[in-house]
Amino acid sequence: MLPTSLRTLSTVDELESALVHSSERPLVIFKHSPTCGISAQAFESVSEWLAGPMLSIDFVVVPVQASRAVSTELAQRFAIRHESPQAMVIVDGRVVWHGSHYRATAGSIAAALDKLPA
Repeated sequence: MLPTSLRTLSTVDELESALVHSSERPLVIFKHSPTCGISAQAFESVSEWLAGPMLSIDFVVVPVQASRAVSTELAQRFAIRHESPQAMVIVDGRVVWHGSHYRATAGSIAAALDKLPA
């Protein structure tokens, strides 16, 4: 089950809208495969992090099996090979950080967000 602060991206149109809003506040996209053990651990870590104090970010999940078109669009648009789990921090429509597998953790995402200009 997704924490209430998480939205799922199911369509490319929803992705486009989220990217537009990344000019207002950072966007974190988390590509998740519920059938992958590494992804399940990373997702649990991220869910616990998001259950803490409110963050000034938009956070969306792309369930890769159910949202294949969105996952493919992300890989093509940003020229980042698809992996799962995978996290991307996007500002002004550009990926400023990404990590996969054991780098797609709450700690890594938080560290990337901390490095953004205030």
